[in-house]
Amino acid sequence: PLRIFYISLKMPPNTPVEQTLAITQKAEQVARQYLQENDLRQSVSYAGLMFTETEMLHGEQYGQIIVSLKPYPQSLRDVDEIINSMRQDVTHITGPNTISFLRLSGGPPVTKPINIKVRGDNFKSIRAAVNDLKSALGNMPFVFDISDNDSPGQPELRLSPNYDSLERVGLPPSQIARNTRLLVDGEVLTELKHQSDSVGVRLQAKPESLQSIEAFLQTPIALPQGGHMRLKDLVHTEYGKGLSNIRHYNFRKTISISADIDKDQTDTVSINQDIKDLWQQLRNNHPSITLDFSGELDDIEESLTAMPKCFLIGLGLMYLILGTQFKSYWQPFMVLSTVPLAFCGVILGLIVTRHPLSLYTIYGVVALSGIAVNAAIVLISAANQKRAMGMRVSHAIIFSAKRRVIPILITSTTTIAGLFSLATGLGGKSLIWGPVATAIVWGLVVSTILTLFAIPLIYWFFLKKYSVEKAASF
Repeated sequence: PLRIFYISLKMPPNTPVEQTLAITQKAEQVARQYLQENDLRQSVSYAGLMFTETEMLHGEQYGQIIVSLKPYPQSLRDVDEIINSMRQDVTHITGPNTISFLRLSGGPPVTKPINIKVRGDNFKSIRAAVNDLKSALGNMPFVFDISDNDSPGQPELRLSPNYDSLERVGLPPSQIARNTRLLVDGEVLTELKHQSDSVGVRLQAKPESLQSIEAFLQTPIALPQGGHMRLKDLVHTEYGKGLSNIRHYNFRKTISISADIDKDQTDTVSINQDIKDLWQQLRNNHPSITLDFSGELDDIEESLTAMPKCFLIGLGLMYLILGTQFKSYWQPFMVLSTVPLAFCGVILGLIVTRHPLSLYTIYGVVALSGIAVNAAIVLISAANQKRAMGMRVSHAIIFSAKRRVIPILITSTTTIAGLFSLATGLGGKSLIWGPVATAIVWGLVVSTILTLFAIPLIYWFFLKKYSVEKAASF
């Protein structure tokens, strides 16, 4: 499994990149104090760039540390254990607005367990809802690394028409807007054609007239009756921070909140349901705001929606192949009856190991359904051969069970032995493949034992009944 994690630092806007890099390197030194000699492979600090789960951010206020750990068994400490050991001291470094950790995942889901899109039409309303939600999440002891993707932009000067002054002097607001545009950005008056290219002719004030904001506001504006007035007397001015980006989701402005959880205390589905219940208490304060839950929960729901379809398609393909092989409509159902037996083994394994029913466990269940049928195929195929040689149903299935029990046990044992180390974590735990292997091992153990008893009885019951009915028809 991948053993890489990121430490992301977000500084206040307009922080020089040199200062961002210095604080990032200081955070790296603090983090290295909690890394043992057999843990660290390499680490690197950089500023001006930040990788997240979904995008890459640019800006002098962003800093990040990449920490690469040695693989098992050189380093026996888990990534979460290492992060938790350094989290408190790293996050208390003065300077950054936020410091968060990101584990690099080797497969789905790739986003954080909590990823909420706060949607609205006004950024002030959205920001207020985001602040309330982040405050509520901060009160949950098993939620950490809370952040949002709203970054303040550069300082800006906002101008709005002073309608009283404009009405007194007889200037329309559109004229003020046009004059301001000519001063700052200019206006394209016409286009010239040169071969196949079009070149715009732009009219703009001389750059020397905009040496400072005060000089800009002192610009004289001609009046219809003659004379002029300063621009600052015709507009209202406001200084503030602009938006670094404007994100939309389903045609509405959006700020996303993301956070990580302690999976020993809760799980993705439960924590997102808790947040939905919490929002019911807060939504009266934000009537124009809606929430959209995505992130790891979205990946899980998407996988859970697709898996039943894939599972049914898999069973259908197995039925067609087995029906063609056995030349029977009913015998494939006998083989597929081992799939519920395998599910019983998975449930027993979850109870014994006290593992939750996770997305990866369900992946293992889907894979198990194709493995568990092998023993039944061997038994039924051998019994059909003996029946074709003239044996009675009961004699054929007993003979096949006696002759095939050793090959079945050997085949199942080799599969179980191959996955046992991964399932138990003897060679190193894997968050992705460990639950898959656990589901296959427990399911295969139980289904193999039950198949040796259940399939002969099912075969004898249905084939004996079919033989009796066939004899009666003659």
